[in-house]
Amino acid sequence: MDSPRALATEAVHAGRDDLARQGLHAPPIDLSTTYPSYDSRGEAARIDAFAATGAEPDGPPVYGRLGNPTVARFETALARLEGTEAAVAFASGMAALSAVLLVRSSLGLRHVVAVRPLYGCSDHLLTAGLLGSEVTWTDPAGIADALRPDTGLVMVESPANPTLAELDLRAVAHACGSVPLLADNTFATPVLQRPAEHGARLVLHSATKYLGGHGDVMAGVVACDEEFAGRLRQVRFATGGVLHPLAGYLLLRGLATLPVRVRAASANAAELARRLTADPRVRRVHYPRIGGAMIAFEVYGDPHEVIGGVRLITPAVSLGSVDTLIQHPASISHRIVDEEDRRGAGVSDRLLRLSVGLEDVEDLWADLDGALARPVRGAGPEHVRLRRAGATSHNEPATASAPLAPTAPRPS
Repeated sequence: MDSPRALATEAVHAGRDDLARQGLHAPPIDLSTTYPSYDSRGEAARIDAFAATGAEPDGPPVYGRLGNPTVARFETALARLEGTEAAVAFASGMAALSAVLLVRSSLGLRHVVAVRPLYGCSDHLLTAGLLGSEVTWTDPAGIADALRPDTGLVMVESPANPTLAELDLRAVAHACGSVPLLADNTFATPVLQRPAEHGARLVLHSATKYLGGHGDVMAGVVACDEEFAGRLRQVRFATGGVLHPLAGYLLLRGLATLPVRVRAASANAAELARRLTADPRVRRVHYPRIGGAMIAFEVYGDPHEVIGGVRLITPAVSLGSVDTLIQHPASISHRIVDEEDRRGAGVSDRLLRLSVGLEDVEDLWADLDGALARPVRGAGPEHVRLRRAGATSHNEPATASAPLAPTAPRPS
């Protein structure tokens, strides 16, 4: 057996190991929607096998909705980075989450236990019951008591969108018992944490974000064991939520630089979090213990003025790109969540979410400094502190006075 490879090496080589033997350096893009076959009996047998287990068919491809070689390369690479047996890619993160819910509901397991905050559209999908699911919202300590015989899934996000609250994934997985834990790992990426190592059966990514990394591809992916992957492929085939081959190519290319991008952006974010923490115009800064390139901060002034005042930073939804983005969650990403639920999850009306990119940190700070409102009189040091997400309590993370590390932690 080959010795394990470092994450940075896997990011560059996973999904590409066969290229040199084919005389190739860059992975090819297969744009075919259908594939010729003169053995219709053999093709029928392969389709029957897929219908029974969802396993990827042996031999040449059959049809673009059943699978694509370029997309399969990305899936292989992401599974290697997350440390799972398989991964299944979809047209968006919400398509990926929908497929998970459909897999569980097809078994009569429509009940979901979830911990807020989640990404706003994930919250809405569960709350509205658009796929026939029923959700019980709880805190981490209440997960075990919230489980029912028809519970098909426990869903968490850590660090969470947008407050960056962190959970003890190992403890959460233990509380789930035999119910699969789905951990949204979009913010952390496998560079900072691998939820499967802590007991999560399913790892969800909006691949639109860090995995793509350049703001030019929309996708979602679930990393999981092969048994669950088979069911996901069947749902993908039936519902058509397939990933376009060009998107699969861009994602595979994005993975090659993922560790470098995440660590560089995390170093920028740590420095900006430090400066925001010391700024009297900022009421509170949320930055996770795990590190990363996301910051959330609450201002004393009007957050909309900050959004309108940036010039270098882009005021836009989404995150994880090479350039820095800022948005007001209560107005956009979490607007769809009921106002009381939103505030109860810590998403205040003065909260801003910053996705830090790869620009020079001094230029980023100059832009933020110019966009922030005037200092508020009487805003003393007690208001200017770093609130590290996800400490002893989910709803009230502890306050930390220790300085931030200059760089993000190495992968676990």
